[in-house]
Amino acid sequence: MLDGLEVENTVVTADALHTQHDHCAYLTGRGAHYVAVVKKNHPGLYAQVIGLPWREIPLGHRTRDHARHHGEVRRLKVAAFSHLGYSCARQTIQVVRWRRDLSAGELTFERVYLITSLSAFDATCTELAKWIRGHWGIENLLHHFRDCTFREDDSKVRTGTLPRAMASLRNLAISIFRQDGETNIAAALRRTGRDYHRPLRALGLT
Repeated sequence: MLDGLEVENTVVTADALHTQHDHCAYLTGRGAHYVAVVKKNHPGLYAQVIGLPWREIPLGHRTRDHARHHGEVRRLKVAAFSHLGYSCARQTIQVVRWRRDLSAGELTFERVYLITSLSAFDATCTELAKWIRGHWGIENLLHHFRDCTFREDDSKVRTGTLPRAMASLRNLAISIFRQDGETNIAAALRRTGRDYHRPLRALGLT
């Protein structure tokens, strides 16, 4: 997908699915940087990252936000690596999020780890926090509609690469609706489904 784009000197954020040696090597080979999530599906890398003495590492960035129904606190720490054994990884990041539902009083806690090819001289903690939050913002918008509107979790499609293909098609539909100025994805989906010509027009095929 990125072959036709100019990515030099850009920062690409990715979820754990794309935290792969080949993907990260591809980006750094084209002069780009990456910030990628590390989860337990990469057990060796995950063990290295969580094994750092995070309690002793100073806080790099902290934000507190209040929305209509919740309050959120985010804390970010960064540690430089000399020998991580991963494609051009220079630093690892820990983000801790506390989120309180102001109406129900419920408090949730999440700890997330990431790696990046950016060195301490390439980006500040504030910039890293901004990129990570921007990635989550896009991801949350997509996942919310995939789960609630398309009922992705109830899908019976589980064979081979079909789940990934269907997820890509759902992302495409959401992106097209947003590009056309739609704010209610469920209503747009119902309206489009009433006439098979509408999806074709939205895709510029008629």
